[in-house]
Amino acid sequence: MHTATPISEMSVSSRPASVRTTPGSALRVLHIVNRLDLGGTELGVLKVIRGLGCERFTHAICTAKGHRIETEQNWGLAGRVYDASTSGPAAKHLVLRFARVMRAFRPHIVHSRNWGCIEAVFAARLARVPVVIHSEHGYELEMLEGEPLRRRLLRHAAYAAADAVFAVTRDLRSYHARVSWTKESRIRVLANGVDTERFCKLGGDAARARIALGLPLNSTIVGSVGRLVPIKDHLTLLKALEMVVSKGSEIHVALAGDGSERPSLERFVANSPVLSGRVHFLGDTGDVPQVLRSLDIFVLPSISEGMSNTLLEAMSSGLPVVASRVGGNRELLEDSGAGLLFEPRNVSDLAEKLSTLLDESIRKKLGTTARSHVLSNYSLEGMMHRYRDLYRELAARRGILEGKTA
Repeated sequence: MHTATPISEMSVSSRPASVRTTPGSALRVLHIVNRLDLGGTELGVLKVIRGLGCERFTHAICTAKGHRIETEQNWGLAGRVYDASTSGPAAKHLVLRFARVMRAFRPHIVHSRNWGCIEAVFAARLARVPVVIHSEHGYELEMLEGEPLRRRLLRHAAYAAADAVFAVTRDLRSYHARVSWTKESRIRVLANGVDTERFCKLGGDAARARIALGLPLNSTIVGSVGRLVPIKDHLTLLKALEMVVSKGSEIHVALAGDGSERPSLERFVANSPVLSGRVHFLGDTGDVPQVLRSLDIFVLPSISEGMSNTLLEAMSSGLPVVASRVGGNRELLEDSGAGLLFEPRNVSDLAEKLSTLLDESIRKKLGTTARSHVLSNYSLEGMMHRYRDLYRELAARRGILEGKTA
């Protein structure tokens, strides 16, 4: 079984990574993530690697806190994942460990994501990497209570040191500009995209998916896909469903994903005479399209959100969606009429929106609008063009492109 390359086995060469490409060669891109897991940010990185291909780009990933071996294997990344994680006294020297990875891989571009690996910006400068990019993809629960001065200062310094900084929504751009004392014009917006061919709903798919997942065939099924963690607030969804079911509606709930909140959610269901037998915990699944095909309504109840990949996937699948009025959810739904919004943590508001969607004609109209909106504005092809253009633009600016390299 392949394991990620440990720091101790890497070259300690101090030669700079700032080398030009030769005609016909590929740009080497090193993606830095906190963990290579099954979260939205990590899956987004994997989509970029697949979408840009290997003829004009050579990709590798470096993790700050490890990764799942099965993720590396399933995505064909064997030999291309570096693990900078460690424990003990060396754990605090993340900048030096990142820099050592960069000297080993010698990338033209380093692209770090989110707070968990912001030190990679400084490591890239230490390793003399030509192009340094940092991007922000979402919120953490503690960010909502205000960021400490040290973190704000470090963000400011990292953003200033990077060649480009971007966020996936306008809301995230405004937030990070404000907390880091950075001009909004310094932070770009590059929206996520979704594979609209993989995430689509065809006739007969719902029944087959429900049989495979053990879900009832003749009930309205409301569902959500994502980590079962506090910031996703699935408890509000369950409480809202209690209200709807108590009025006589035949509804079941399917929750795909796992996380720290699962035991407490299961206890809530077990203690609810209304929901008992109606909530299906599907766990982690590698077949998200199948889960979405089994649903009638998709709900994203997050307390905070960047730009949710699962929300885009549900919309692409032609599902009517209900999402909390936070972050990128507003940008996706507020002006487009592609879904319904409710106030975060407001059980009665969500219950009201779900009751509205018991009308099949309304569901069909919203689902059609949602898919059309994604096709026009959030396709995976469009996302790949945005990343390709950014990488090429910055590489050309640094003079590391020769001939038709990317």
